[in-house]
Amino acid sequence: MEFQGELNPIIAERFTDHLDVFGKTMEQMDVIQLMAERCKEALKAGNKVLFCGNGGSAADAQHLAAELIGRFQKERRSLASIALTTDTSILTAVANDYGYDEVFARQVEGLGRSGDVLIGISTSGNSANVVKAALKARDTGMHTIAFTGEGGGKLKDICDITFAVPSKVTARIQEMHIMVGHIICELVEEEYDKSNNYRVFE
Repeated sequence: MEFQGELNPIIAERFTDHLDVFGKTMEQMDVIQLMAERCKEALKAGNKVLFCGNGGSAADAQHLAAELIGRFQKERRSLASIALTTDTSILTAVANDYGYDEVFARQVEGLGRSGDVLIGISTSGNSANVVKAALKARDTGMHTIAFTGEGGGKLKDICDITFAVPSKVTARIQEMHIMVGHIICELVEEEYDKSNNYRVFE
């Protein structure tokens, strides 16, 4: 079916916006590699990667955890990863008993161990429950990574590594978050040979 009529200018504008943010995000390729290396090291040592976020960031948390538990591009063993956004009984119980700000921190306390990685996703960098989860993770001896928007928010001062998309527009930030998440998954999968086993880490 061929479109008939005048193209809405919003379509071209959003592609232009995306490309502008994409270009600026490329300046953080070293940060992306550092995040991937931190995840590789944790998985090599038998640790796991935990993800948390709200709304669209919750969807990203679940998406990326699924890529590691299942597969991204190649056949290999499952990788230990948990999205802290999925168990409605835990989320509602903790929110009811302790308050919504504690829904991720409580899970980090119970599931997290020293050497694990927490990836907290918040476009503002200020989501209270993600901030509290990062603080709990830091106290537990976990490695902490933040996916945020411009400036990094409160998470920037808490986390070991911050990937801050240079934009204040939620949609553009989320587009970069999932792209970079996919890159990290691909880099992690480099550590597997064709027989689905770990390669020797160098």
